[in-house]
Amino acid sequence: MRIINTDRLVSHGNKEGRRIALDILEEGLRAADPYVNTGQVVRRDGAKLLIGNDDFTFNDSPRKGIDEYNLDTDIDRIFVFGAGKGIQRIAQALEDILGDYLTGGLILIKHQDAHSLKRIDVCYASHPVPESCCVESSRILKKHITESDLTPRDIVFIIIGNGASSMMTYPWPGLDIEDVADITQKLQIERGVTTPYLNIVRNQLDQLKGGRITRLLSKAKLIHLFPIDIGEPNAFNKGGYHGYIHNNFWLHSLPDISTPEMAIDVLKNHGVWESVSESIRHYLENAPKENGVLTPAEFDKYDNRIFGLMPQKYNFINAIMNYSRKIGYEPHFLMRRTFVDALTTGELISRIAINTDSEHEPFKPPCLFLLTGEMVVAVNGYKGIGGRNQEFALGAAKILRGNKRIVSVSVDTDGTDGPGGDFDSEASALGCDCLAGGIVDGYSFDEGVAVGEDFLKALKFHDTSRALWKTGNGIWSIHNISIQDLIFMVVMDHDGEVL
Repeated sequence: MRIINTDRLVSHGNKEGRRIALDILEEGLRAADPYVNTGQVVRRDGAKLLIGNDDFTFNDSPRKGIDEYNLDTDIDRIFVFGAGKGIQRIAQALEDILGDYLTGGLILIKHQDAHSLKRIDVCYASHPVPESCCVESSRILKKHITESDLTPRDIVFIIIGNGASSMMTYPWPGLDIEDVADITQKLQIERGVTTPYLNIVRNQLDQLKGGRITRLLSKAKLIHLFPIDIGEPNAFNKGGYHGYIHNNFWLHSLPDISTPEMAIDVLKNHGVWESVSESIRHYLENAPKENGVLTPAEFDKYDNRIFGLMPQKYNFINAIMNYSRKIGYEPHFLMRRTFVDALTTGELISRIAINTDSEHEPFKPPCLFLLTGEMVVAVNGYKGIGGRNQEFALGAAKILRGNKRIVSVSVDTDGTDGPGGDFDSEASALGCDCLAGGIVDGYSFDEGVAVGEDFLKALKFHDTSRALWKTGNGIWSIHNISIQDLIFMVVMDHDGEVL
């Protein structure tokens, strides 16, 4: 079970609908765990190592099939390096598969993420805003790589997941972490700029992002493992091998097409060029060519294999749709890319749910509809504790108020929606410092009123974690890989059981 506080979540409100929704959520969260899929790409039989599986390879990849190595005669060492939220699940699978043949390595994961790794070292970093710990962890990562003295007889598994753009932050000499963090704060946290546009800027300022980590590893055989569906188009291209290689901003072991000029344009277009530090402006206007990002031409010279560990046929969307259909709730997939405001989305999808309940349009109950992607929140200077999925939840609660048949669920698949913090003494005592998201129904808003939690005030000040926890609507889950937001609404064909 991935959800820790299920009993509390189903103890009130539309209890029947909540049980149905959380059963569906469990199916999705289990499917979002890349541990099993890693073993379908990397397999070992004694000293024979097999790497490859076309189900997890770009359709237009220039290199497919299975590579076979004799670990006693063909390979000297095997390392694992990487960064991202929840990537310890991939690293753990590699430890279990490779056993004593694994030499070691180092990964960067989010603060307080649990792991049981024994051969791969772990450093911690922050997300979504980088801090000094990110610089120190990234410095150690670069040192570990350069001191490994890699050769073509070594294999390196590179794991890059969501969150790496913040966690793997190592500014060029002369640039301070405070100034780099300020860019994230100004663009994404305060103005809601999406990650691809933000990365156009911060990739120019970093020693490891923008494919530069691959440049450091390039003498070895490189196996890139991404916890994504690589067949899915990203925010800037139509997907596929050539789409990602030639239009990439966020998979930091692949080539990057950003330039200092593009970074300057992003900062100017969003009105923050004059307010970022003078050192940042000077660097972008005079960036040395030798500091440039990894180009596709460079990448093609290296010994690379690329795999996406969450292809559509195995991913959480299909798992949810299959399970929902099995229990009698016809699923409808609304959106895959949701780079939109979380509160607005919560309100809109809730109105669709209400129309479905009352008018049987555009869907007929009992049904489920879901969407995924990466919502955004512009906090406008407020310092509350919460996350985008929690904002969606409270926005949904406002619109669903009084409804007896609809339950809304919104989580980040990694179990950490936002940076978290000490949002409630009871939660902290139990060991919960970050919610995965929220579950609400037509009773939730008035439950908040009954215990003195003002949902509208929580939304105004972006302080949503406390309100959700106090009302028994905050989802606390085991940490996992970060894929995307997972959002769905269950519309029943009868009134749900209540207290």
